[in-house]
Amino acid sequence: MKYRNEPIYTAAIGAGRAMFGALRVRRTVIGSQNLPAEGGAVFAMTHFGYLEFALVEWALWLHNHRRIRFMAKKSVFEKRVVGSFMRNMKHIPVDMKAGANAYASAVTALRTGELIGVFPEAGVSASFTIRDFKTGAVRLAAEAGVPVIPIALWGGQRLMTKNRTITLRERVGIPIVMVVGDPMMVAPTDDATTATARLKRTMEGLLETAQKAYPLDGTGQWWQPRHLGGTAPTPDEAAAADAERDLRRAEAARKHK
Repeated sequence: MKYRNEPIYTAAIGAGRAMFGALRVRRTVIGSQNLPAEGGAVFAMTHFGYLEFALVEWALWLHNHRRIRFMAKKSVFEKRVVGSFMRNMKHIPVDMKAGANAYASAVTALRTGELIGVFPEAGVSASFTIRDFKTGAVRLAAEAGVPVIPIALWGGQRLMTKNRTITLRERVGIPIVMVVGDPMMVAPTDDATTATARLKRTMEGLLETAQKAYPLDGTGQWWQPRHLGGTAPTPDEAAAADAERDLRRAEAARKHK
C-alpha cells in the first residue's frame, strides 16, 4: 500500500511531538518490532488517560511514519474546529446508540491496509486497572482478516486523566512506558467473547511488564492503583463515581429538553 502525504495529519503529529518535547516526556517502547510496517491491523490500547492515542501515534510515527485512524465518539466530530481536524485525519465517528456505520467503515479501512485504533474498555479507567472489554476490537480484526496489536501504556495518566487536575509542573519530565505485544490473530469462527477474554489477559500481562519497567516508585501516589500501594480509587469506587456522573449528566440533559 502506498501512503499518501496528509498535511493535516503531519501537522498534528508535529504539534504533538513539540508538546511532548516541551514537556520533556521520557518515552520507553518495549516490543517496537511488533508495530506493523504494512497492512491493516487493529491497535487495542489500555485507557488510563486522555493522551494515550497521541502517545501511541507518536511512537508509531517515529518508528515507521504510519498513521492510525482512531474510532471516537460522534460528539467530538460535531465540534466545529476539532471535528474538522478529525475528519481531515480520517478518524471514524462512532454513534454510541447506533454503531453499525462506524463498524462498517472501520472494516473497510482495515481491508485497505489502514491501522484502526480502539480502546476496548470504551472509556478511561479512573482506577488505573484494566476494566472489562467490549468485543469490538476482536470482531473487527476477525471480519477484516487482520491482527490485533495489543498495547499497554503506563505513565500517560500523569499527563491528563479523568477526575484529576494536573499542574504544568507535574507534567514535566514524566516517564512513559509502552509495551507492544505480539500480533494476535482472530479467526472468523472464533467466539468473540472468548477471544476478547484472551486479549484482556494478554494486555494485563503487558501492563504488568510496563509497571515493572517504570523507573519511579508509585507507592502512595495518586497515579498508582490501590493494589500496588497507590491511592487511586479502587475499581468499585471508580465505577460508583462513573455511575454518579452519568446520572448527573442524564439529569442535566433532561432539564435542558
